[in-house]
Amino acid sequence: MSAELTGRLALVTGAGRGIGAAVVTALVEQGARVLATDVDGGGIDALAAKHGDQVTARTLDVTDAAAVDALVDEAERTLGPLDIAVNVAGILRESHVVDLTDDDWATTFAVNTTGVFHVSRCVAGRMAERGHGSIVTVASNAAGIPRTGMAAYAASKAASVMFTKCLGLEVAASGVRCNTVSPGSTLTDMQRAMWTASGTDESAAARRVIEGDPATYRTGIPLGRIADPADIADAVAFLVSDRARHITLHDLYVDGGATLRA
Repeated sequence: MSAELTGRLALVTGAGRGIGAAVVTALVEQGARVLATDVDGGGIDALAAKHGDQVTARTLDVTDAAAVDALVDEAERTLGPLDIAVNVAGILRESHVVDLTDDDWATTFAVNTTGVFHVSRCVAGRMAERGHGSIVTVASNAAGIPRTGMAAYAASKAASVMFTKCLGLEVAASGVRCNTVSPGSTLTDMQRAMWTASGTDESAAARRVIEGDPATYRTGIPLGRIADPADIADAVAFLVSDRARHITLHDLYVDGGATLRA
C-alpha cells in the first residue's frame, strides 16, 4: 500500500455510496485523512466505523452554501487545513426534455452544478492562501456527448466541467490544481436505478450498455466492461497526488472508450 497522501486532509462530498465511497477508500489507502460528507448519514457513518480515525463523517447538503461554509470552517479548526476536495455529490433525474419539470431541472443543477460551486468556492480561497491544494470534480462523459432522456444531467455536468476549468485557471498561479474525472457507465446504485426504471433485468441491461443501443444513439463500450467505482476512484487518487503535479484544467474520461472521446 502506497502512503503518498499521508499527512493530507481531504473533503469528499457524496461519500455515502458508489463512487464517493470508493474515493474515500482510495484516499484512505493512500494515507490521507478524509472528511466524508453526504446528505444521508448512513453510508458515511459506516465508512467512519470501517476506517477509524482516518475518516470523519458529517452530513452535508451541498446546495446549502451556509452549511458548506460552516462545515469547512469547523473542519479547518478541528481537523486541520484541507489539502484536497473531491466533488462527487450528484443526482440524476431522467426525462425527455418535453416532459422535464421545472423542479427536476432546478434540483439537478442545484446539486450537480451549484453544489460544486459552493464547495469549490469555499475551499479554493483557503488553498490559494496556503499556496497548494487539489480540487477534483467527478462529472460524467454525458457532459461531452448528447444522451436521450438525460438533458438536465448532461447539461449540469457540462457546466460543472467548465466551472472547474475556469476555477483552475484562476488559482493556478497560487499552486492549486483543478481537474475533472468524467466516468461512463459505472456499477453504482444510480446505474442500477436506471435499469430498474427501464424494466430490464440487470444482466440484460448491462449487456445492452456494453454492446451499444442504436435506439438511443449510444455506442457500446470498446473495453467490453462496465466500470467499477474503484476505477473512477483510482483516477481521482492519481489526480490529487504529486504524480499529477503538472496536471490542471484536465478532464479525464474513464469510460472504457464509450464516447470515442467525442
